[in-house]
Amino acid sequence: MVNGRDVDMRTSLCGIELDKPVMAASGTFGYGLEFAELYDINVLGTFSFKGTTPEPRFGNPTPRIADCTEGMLNSVGLQNPGVDKVLEEELPELAKVFHKPVMANVCGGSPEDYALVAEKLSQCDQIGWLEVNISCPNVRSGGMAFGTDPKAAAEVIGAVRKVTTKPVIAKLSPNVTDITEIAKACEAAGADGITAINTLLGMRIDLKSRKPVLAREMGGFSGPAVFPVALRAVYQITRAVDLPVVGCGGVRTAEDVLEMMMAGAKAVQVGSQNLVDPFACRDIIEALPAAMEKYGIKNLREDI
Repeated sequence: MVNGRDVDMRTSLCGIELDKPVMAASGTFGYGLEFAELYDINVLGTFSFKGTTPEPRFGNPTPRIADCTEGMLNSVGLQNPGVDKVLEEELPELAKVFHKPVMANVCGGSPEDYALVAEKLSQCDQIGWLEVNISCPNVRSGGMAFGTDPKAAAEVIGAVRKVTTKPVIAKLSPNVTDITEIAKACEAAGADGITAINTLLGMRIDLKSRKPVLAREMGGFSGPAVFPVALRAVYQITRAVDLPVVGCGGVRTAEDVLEMMMAGAKAVQVGSQNLVDPFACRDIIEALPAAMEKYGIKNLREDI
């Protein structure tokens, strides 16, 4: 056994050092400010802030959240103040409480939208990585997500690649037949890394009204129930492409983090668990040395 106090939790993501492998996933941590009121968020490796679009978005009509067994459904609709307000207001406030590079989640309805947001965010020194959310609906193709088609995914990644020198990480949708084909297309288009996975598509029906619970009928299913799906995707992707992978989906314990890294992930995002327990990331990080000790892991970069 190793001594939990002596373990090395450092990892590297696209050439940027992380002192911890745990980060909060986009859409579950806002811009960090609310969580910073509860604990020192610098204990995180980093976090991915809310999905950002060219213009402000109010989001989808309510109800847009629903409970499920071992998870939740959401159809928030990328509610955000728009890229200019993020740069002018949110990030300067974040800089007061978070002193590490932060991950920006880039969204849009066309390749041009993504490129616009990415180019603007790239001017900010606080931002270390651009996480490109290709699960957004392609407005030119009737709403089908960019990430369900290799050519569309490559077009978005290529557009972002042209406007930035920062690491570009493609966040992939699991709602496909073969996720490795999307990953390969992103790699060929210039992606520096992959986040896997975004939410699964799901729905619930209210028995009394006999109608879908969500106003938009379907939404993204996340939570502990999706962990095996996410783990499988990470395992497949790391063996299909030569890119670092960030594992995401259903993570709620330090043991889940280690399992994701054993599947091949270089870092791990905690998503919906932040909405269940706002201290989730902090507690997972605090429990990680003991979990490493239990399984004889002294160095995350060498022993997994």
